[in-house]
Amino acid sequence: MGKSIPHPELEGVTIDDALKALADPVRREIVRLASTQDELPCNAFTSKIPKSTMSYHWRVLRESGLIRQTSAGTQRLNTLRREEFAARFPGLLEAVLASIERDTGPIESGHARVNGVRAGAA
Repeated sequence: MGKSIPHPELEGVTIDDALKALADPVRREIVRLASTQDELPCNAFTSKIPKSTMSYHWRVLRESGLIRQTSAGTQRLNTLRREEFAARFPGLLEAVLASIERDTGPIESGHARVNGVRAGAA
C-alpha cells in the first residue's frame, strides 16, 4: 500500500462537516462509486469538471472523514471509510447511499454520472 495522507480523527468531525460534504451532488456521486470498489483512483471520473475542482471535492470528502486517501506512485487511491463513518454517524451513509440509488438508479458496470457526464474507473 502507498503512503498515507493525513486524515481527521472522526471524533473531531461534526455532523455539519459530514452533511456539508454530502450536500454536493458531485461528492455524493463520488461516494456512491467509492461504495462499490476499494481504492478508487482520483482520475476515475472522465468528466468535463476541471481537475482542480475534482481535487477540491476529494479534499472535502477526505477532511469530512468519508474517504481515506493513499498515494501510490503518481496517483491517489480513495477508500470509503464506511465502518468508521457509520460508527460516528450511525445510519447516515446508508441513508444517503439508498437515497442516491433511489434517485439515480444503480451504478452500471462500475460507471457513475458526475454532473450528467458519464464517469468511470480508469
